Amino acid sequence: MFKNIEDIQAFSKDQLESATATATALTKSVQQIAAEAAEFSKKSLETQTAFVEKLFGAKSLDSAIQIQQDYAKSSYETFVAQATKFSELYTGLAKEALKPVEAVVAKAQTFAK
Repeated sequence: MFKNIEDIQAFSKDQLESATATATALTKSVQQIAAEAAEFSKKSLETQTAFVEKLFGAKSLDSAIQIQQDYAKSSYETFVAQATKFSELYTGLAKEALKPVEAVVAKAQTFAK
């Protein structure tokens, strides 16, 4: 597999660099996901507060039902959009985390030959 000590050292160095790059990518992606979750929570709370205020201001049952229907529709659309965004962020996290590993595996295969 390894022909000399330099090959072992190079392989070890590549593995360390890969681990560092993966940790950096994971940290960046997790921070981005956390920021997005915090922003979504903040907006959701603001929307819910506005909904409750609007609902309490309804003058009739029909008006209250319409306000609730509008809120439900808006909440669902917002949720679907946010779920799609989180899905994209998690997919990006996986891709970024695996890039350095793929490079090390490719290099390891060259040592195996």
